[in-house]
Amino acid sequence: MLDQTPNDPVALALAALAATFSDERRAQRFLELTGIGTDELRSKASDPILLAALLRFLEAYEPDLMSVAEALGVPPASLVEARRQLEDQ
Repeated sequence: MLDQTPNDPVALALAALAATFSDERRAQRFLELTGIGTDELRSKASDPILLAALLRFLEAYEPDLMSVAEALGVPPASLVEARRQLEDQ
């Protein structure tokens, strides 16, 4: 859980990645939809393109977005804004 919303979209997205993979169903769906393998995921975990894709994945299914935001202790809008910032990099 984050103490406050970080200013760094990469840090927030990495926390969202960890929260996503703490739920087996959500993690499996992400891997299946993206076609990314676990080795590739590990090597590209801090890539802004991958992190933005993860946040878009969460946005596409509101229950997942809400669940991850709650787990991180941030408003869902913070995850959406982080995705926007990552896409602008």
